[in-house]
Amino acid sequence: MVSTSRLQSIPVLALGFRAFFLAAGVAAILSVAVWLAILSGRWPQPSHLAGITWHAHEMLFGYLAAVIAGFLLTAVRNWTGMATASGAPLAALVGLWLAGRLAPWLGLPPLLVALIDLAFFPALALALWRPLWSGPNPVNRVFLAVFAGMTLAGAMVHLDALGLFAGGATRGHRLMLDLVVLVMLLVSGRVMPFFIKSGLTNARPQVFPILERLVFIVAAGLLVIDLVQPLSRVAGGLALTLGLLQLARLIGWHDRRVWTTPMLTVLYVGLLWLALGLILDGLPAFTAMAPRGALHALTIGAIGVVTLGMMSRVAVGHTGRPMQAAAPTLVAFVLINLAAALRGLAPLLLPAGYQLWLMAGGLCWILAFGLFLWVHAPMLLSPRADGRPG
Repeated sequence: MVSTSRLQSIPVLALGFRAFFLAAGVAAILSVAVWLAILSGRWPQPSHLAGITWHAHEMLFGYLAAVIAGFLLTAVRNWTGMATASGAPLAALVGLWLAGRLAPWLGLPPLLVALIDLAFFPALALALWRPLWSGPNPVNRVFLAVFAGMTLAGAMVHLDALGLFAGGATRGHRLMLDLVVLVMLLVSGRVMPFFIKSGLTNARPQVFPILERLVFIVAAGLLVIDLVQPLSRVAGGLALTLGLLQLARLIGWHDRRVWTTPMLTVLYVGLLWLALGLILDGLPAFTAMAPRGALHALTIGAIGVVTLGMMSRVAVGHTGRPMQAAAPTLVAFVLINLAAALRGLAPLLLPAGYQLWLMAGGLCWILAFGLFLWVHAPMLLSPRADGRPG
């Protein structure tokens, strides 16, 4: 047995971003590789949440959940000045997340698989409860509601798999996606203007309070309508509106030097994908475009690009290194955007090549995260370069 004090001294367990970003990078590669192998008939289906349900679930509740946990366990400490999980508690959280990934493959009773998977967000909420609830900014408490919503979304998926809620998987995964969009809007509004001001001399990103309020009103409305009346004209109109509002935010934040600063460029491009993905997601309600036809513009484009960029930035900055992207990281940024274009846009333009776009996009995704791990795993596994704790 490894003692608690020994766990506390292991660098990868010093702060949440280390263990969870490492886990997210591995999950990103394995989940897509296994999915492509399943589609090619070279790998068996899991015993629970099979097919497209498993793929969607692993990307949202596997990869993305790890990114969310790593980011918030780190950011909340900075926002509040209060300690977050490290050492043994952090190891337990990572272990619970890993158990949720492995359980569908172990032939366990489906109800047990569901309970293991559903335990993660309540455990994360418990780990962050004190700093989120008692910290100086009451707005941070919204993350506790988000965790509850994500748990509900996961429960809907598992209830469908258990035969208790027809259509629950589709609605649950959409609720999770809408919650993630809400978190991205909240966090980007908080950090992007700061990143631009701190990274570019004399930059003055414009933040408009009325626009910020509108963004969250529309995002909350879209979440509710997607639950009660998905694929309706109301849902489509709200998605289009939210995409245009996001574009307006980005125009206000814009500084041409963003395009020559890769660690800012990747985040800005990811947030442009968010605007485009929302617009494309809303168009089918008013055109002949297939519903959810551009879903991967939103998932790979917005979520994939932003999370890869954010993990790279945090991994470099929080290990005491200069805020610069290594050459392989720049290639990873190009590959993740190429994956989004191949998977999110190419099937709309040339649907006959769907199988090619799927495989090529998956390969670009795998290579992007392989490069992320190549560069950043040594940083995540070793003490800070400047000798400071964390």
